[in-house]
Amino acid sequence: MKKIRYGLFFGDSITYGEYDGVFGGWVDILKRYALQKFHEGSDELILFNLGIGGESTEGLLKRMPHELNARNAADGNIVFIGYGANDLAVKDGKQIVDPEQFRNNIQTAVEYAQQFSNDIYLVSILPFSQKVDGIVAASGKLRINEDVIRYNQILQHIAIENGLIYIDFYTAFLEDREILLFEDGVHPNEKGYGMMAEIAIPIIEKYL
Repeated sequence: MKKIRYGLFFGDSITYGEYDGVFGGWVDILKRYALQKFHEGSDELILFNLGIGGESTEGLLKRMPHELNARNAADGNIVFIGYGANDLAVKDGKQIVDPEQFRNNIQTAVEYAQQFSNDIYLVSILPFSQKVDGIVAASGKLRINEDVIRYNQILQHIAIENGLIYIDFYTAFLEDREILLFEDGVHPNEKGYGMMAEIAIPIIEKYL
């Protein structure tokens, strides 16, 4: 009998696929890939894009237990957690979620996920374009690439401490970020989302 697993992608607008009018973002590319493999005879992996634009880890903790309860496959769940780009943003003179609270929030999210899954992935924050690094955006948010490194280190440490896998999109983007990012300098463009999907496909293939 074929197995049916769920893949739950928690995150912000980059998980949601903001500004990708071609593919719908990296998670939607994975969704189509998994469906194609199922039609070819693989196990069924149903992917849920649970990304919400502008969300920080504070918002994640409020909804995560409910989302996990609502989507719990008998054959197992895979959980992806991708946060930080909003947490580290400075607004009105302070970070939306400071590093210590970010660490606590991610650890709590991991503990929620562990109640439903043995397969948990932490997704890195992407680098920002040079043109927006340290510049206050129209939204009033200020983002700094030094903070990206700091918050990614927190994610890496939590992954190591909890025996999780860290997906390093940051390094993949760093050298060519000006080509892979949308004109806002924060979100990927179609090429960037496509590359994220290419990196993530081998991960989901393990469950197909």
